[in-house]
Parts: sequence; C-alpha cells; structure tokens
Amino acid sequence: MASFTVTPPPVTDSGVPEGAQSSKRRRPAPPRRGWSRWGRVVIHAIVLALMVIWFTPVMGLFVSSIRTSNDIASTGWWTAFVAPLFTGYNYQQAFAVTGMGQSMATSLAISIPVTIMTTLLSAIGAYALTTMSFRGRSVLSLLLVALLVVPPQVTLVPMLKFFTATGLSGTVPAVWIFQVGFTVPFGIFLVRGFIASIPEDVLEAAAIDGASALRTFRSVVLPLSLPVLASLSIMQFLWSWNDLLVPLLFLGGTDLAQPMTVQIAGMVQETGQGQSLLLASTVVSTLLPLTILIGLQRYFVRGILGGAVKG
Repeated sequence: MASFTVTPPPVTDSGVPEGAQSSKRRRPAPPRRGWSRWGRVVIHAIVLALMVIWFTPVMGLFVSSIRTSNDIASTGWWTAFVAPLFTGYNYQQAFAVTGMGQSMATSLAISIPVTIMTTLLSAIGAYALTTMSFRGRSVLSLLLVALLVVPPQVTLVPMLKFFTATGLSGTVPAVWIFQVGFTVPFGIFLVRGFIASIPEDVLEAAAIDGASALRTFRSVVLPLSLPVLASLSIMQFLWSWNDLLVPLLFLGGTDLAQPMTVQIAGMVQETGQGQSLLLASTVVSTLLPLTILIGLQRYFVRGILGGAVKG
C-alpha cells in the first residue's frame, strides 16, 4: 500500500506560513479618511473662490447702480459698505428717460418666440433624423454638421438684402428667422444624441400599441428629452437676449423700440447720459437672464451632461 507524505508550507521566523504572509502583503491598504477629508476641503475652497470671483463684478454693478452720481464719480463701490447711502432714483430715471420698459418688451418679443421655435424645430428635426429612414438622411446630417462651422456674420449682408426685398427689414420676424435659422443645426445636433440613447424597445412598444410617429414623438420622446430640451431653451434664450449685432442691423433706423442690448450700447456712446443711468439699465438687462441661469442651472447641467454622455 502506497504512502503519501504531505509537506507543510515553510514557516517564516514570525511563525506565519509563507503563503499566508504573501497574501496578506498583497491585500490593499484601507483608504485614509484624512486625505479624503482634506481633498473635499480643497475642492470646496476652490469652488468658493471661483464663486467669489464670478459674483464680485455682479455685486459691484448692482451696488453702483443704487448709489448717487456723486458717490459713483468720487469713490469705489466697495466704500458703500462703510458709509451706505443708497437710492432708487437711478432705476426710476432709467425707465422714465431712456425707455427701458419698451426696450425690455422688444427683447422679450424677440427672445421668447425664438426660444420656442428653436426648441420645437430642433426636437422635430432630431427625432426625424434619428428614428425615420428616408432617402438623403445621411447627406442631410452631414449638411447640418457643416452648418455648425459657418459663421453667421458672413450671411448678414445677403440676409439684409433678402429682408429688404421681401419687406421684412426693420421688423421683429426678420430677427426671428435669422436667430432660429443659425441655431437649429446646433439644436438638432445636441438633441439627436439624446434621442439616440432612448432604448429601441420603448419606441417599438409604442408602435405595437398602435401609436403613430407623431403620437410617439409627443407622448414618449418629448417627455424623455425634457432635460436636454430645457438646456437648449436656456442657451437659446441667453443667446437671443444678449445678441447685439443682429437686432442692431435688422431693426436699426425704425420707430420700433430697440432691444435692451442696442439701447445700452447707444447709451455708452452718448456723452449726455449719466453713468448712473447706464449702470441701472445694465442691471435691468442682466437681471432676467441671471435669474434664469441661477434658478435653472441644475436642469441646464443635467441636459448638457446627458446629451454629451449618451450621444
């Protein structure tokens, strides 16, 4: 009968088997909580510093707009916290003298329709290029990407001639057509990546239930694409609200009240307008977009990241 001899593993000087000691050495060390805590402190400090850098000019503009003209000309805005003397007269004059109320109405009449049309057309175009098969879809997709690199400034003169020939020059719809036309390619490019990430099973289930393409778009695709559509709406509104060149060219020389950007640019060039009126008008023009950006920033970031990652 054969006999077998089992050789025990070699033992180190500490009395621990050699294999057990090597496996124990390969075990990763637990993370140090102190380093992670200090890392969070450093990140929060950097974010706080960036917030202060970003918010300081805005606070300086607002504080200067509620100071008297003599204080603005003689001392810096930071001295207002030492000897506060505030007034709302600058805003009263801005609406009474410069017509800032009519300018705000014109800016809203431009920005709101442009935002709605851009968002709707981008969603429709992205849905068609993503889910529908038709001849020339690839060529159309390449054409939209090519339009992203075309600077709008090169088409200002041809479009101005076109609007003059059609009688649209000096009207708000001319600004609508130009701003929407040059933003829809980017909107389709952004929304298409998000719609392409929707599982095909969801669209197939809607088709099996008898939903048409329009019903699927309205009841399935639009609700799922709300984050990226919200981001596109915010960006388009800010771009349209802050645009100076297009309204200045297409609305200049008319009796229509100029948008706020054109009005403020004219106040900068005029020497008769006081600095206090300019500061108050600037605060009024930045108040609405700043409120929208701060209030909807989580939807903005969510939609941008969702479109970038899923696309």
